[in-house]
Amino acid sequence: MAFFTHHVCRGLASSAVRQVAIQHLTVIGGGQMGAGIAQVAASTGHSVTLVDTNGEILKKAVKGIEGNLKRVAKKKFSDKPESGEEFIQKALQNVSTSTDAASVVQGSDLVVEAIVENLKIKQDIFSELDKLAPAHTIFASNTSSLSITDIGSSTSRLDRFAGLHFFNPVPVMKLVEVIGTSATSQETLDCLLNFSKILGKTPVSCKDTPGFIVNRLLLPYIVEAVRMYERGHGSKEDIDIAMKLGCGYPMGPLELADYVGLDTMKFIMDYWSAANPENPSFAQSESLNKLVAEGKLGKKTGEGFYKYK
Repeated sequence: MAFFTHHVCRGLASSAVRQVAIQHLTVIGGGQMGAGIAQVAASTGHSVTLVDTNGEILKKAVKGIEGNLKRVAKKKFSDKPESGEEFIQKALQNVSTSTDAASVVQGSDLVVEAIVENLKIKQDIFSELDKLAPAHTIFASNTSSLSITDIGSSTSRLDRFAGLHFFNPVPVMKLVEVIGTSATSQETLDCLLNFSKILGKTPVSCKDTPGFIVNRLLLPYIVEAVRMYERGHGSKEDIDIAMKLGCGYPMGPLELADYVGLDTMKFIMDYWSAANPENPSFAQSESLNKLVAEGKLGKKTGEGFYKYK
């Protein structure tokens, strides 16, 4: 049995959930984030079931995981190819797939949701799984912007519900935000912090505030750069150059907006603005709204604030 099973999450709220180790993980959503979470968990000895309603997406995810593992092995075991192949096969053996979450969640210690940023869809999924998962199972959302409290309100396990926000690409990015609500138990948070460390990540704890830590600071910064551009206080090129050379950032704010996706930024800011209408940091941006309406969503569509070939 893998070493992590000895890292026990002790003292949870009821006897049903004491002495629990995160051994089996269910990841809901076979997209880039879900597949990345599955990869790092499988690589560290966890049994992972990747769930998506679309079988083709699951096939693509597993193929992507295998390709990524091969790249990791080539770098990590450059002088020991046999060990590299063993690493790949062990990790792949830890990954299974399913199109039916209800059939696999009963054996899960942790369920991580990594699907579309839609509150109702997330609530519906967790509400259904809440009826089927064991009492000790921890539920976590990988949302980058929605309220953990609102998502968890659809379940009866508020003390075992938290945010577990990974960053893209998951196998590369070291940070994980562990988000607790007013109802999340300290034992649950400690368990998720420990789990994140076992994955080789650096976790930080934060409250359930809009955007948590990173996006709460990042998105208003980007939007303020957009407003500066709108006011004519600087060209987009000069704003980006100033922040790269003046602050040492690898990308300027408008470049970064194009990379993130202008539709994603608008979705998050709209949600925050509706929930916090008095906060000027979350106010609408005319140019952002215009570009999204025109289908100019950034790098993924070939044009946003900049044009891409």
